[in-house]
Order: sequence, then C-alpha cells, then structure tokens
Amino acid sequence: QVQLVESGGGSVQAGGSLRLSCVASRYTAVMAWFRQAPGKEREGVAAIATGTIYADSVKGRFTISRDSAKNTVHLQMNSLLPEDTAIYYCAATFYGGTWNDPGRYNIWGQGTQVTVSS
Repeated sequence: QVQLVESGGGSVQAGGSLRLSCVASRYTAVMAWFRQAPGKEREGVAAIATGTIYADSVKGRFTISRDSAKNTVHLQMNSLLPEDTAIYYCAATFYGGTWNDPGRYNIWGQGTQVTVSS
C-alpha cells in the first residue's frame, strides 16, 4: 500500500491562499485532490497525470503541480472562498479512469481541514 502524507491545511480569510502538499511513498500514475464538506458528497478538485484537470468551481484559482523526483503533489489555492471550506484529501491510483470518481482511487491520505472565513 502506498502511503500519502499531507500538509498545508489551515484557516484563512476569504481571498487568501493556502498551499497543500502530498508526499507519496512510491510513484503513482495519477494523483488527485478531493474535498468533502459536511453533508456533501466527496468531489474531485483537481488531478494530474500526463496533464491536469480541474473542477469548474476552482478553475483559475487553484493550480495542481508535481515534483516527480520527490513523489510530491501540490495544490496552490488562491482567491479562496468560504465555499472552499472542506476536508481535503490527497488520492492516488496506478490506473486510469474517470478522474473525479472517488471509487477509482484506492490510495488516500488522512485528510486535512481547510477553513475559509468571510
């Protein structure tokens, strides 16, 4: 089992920025960020493989990047909104598929809380 270790969560005011990091113990073909707010479904935020893809709600504000040599993925979050408040999870899979389907990912981080106040 690949282990994922996350960091960078915290509390900020609307308009602020946070940078999340996820370090994997081994390389995986696809890495992604999901988030889940209370009472909501877990939703895909961004994913990176040969390219990148983003949820419409974060396009232009969030950027996913990777450092392959360190098996590390980052999520730079700018212009944060209260609607971004959620637990953010790093996820990984060796297989392709629908990028924003949580069922396609078998490796998950512990989750980190992001809170954006108005």
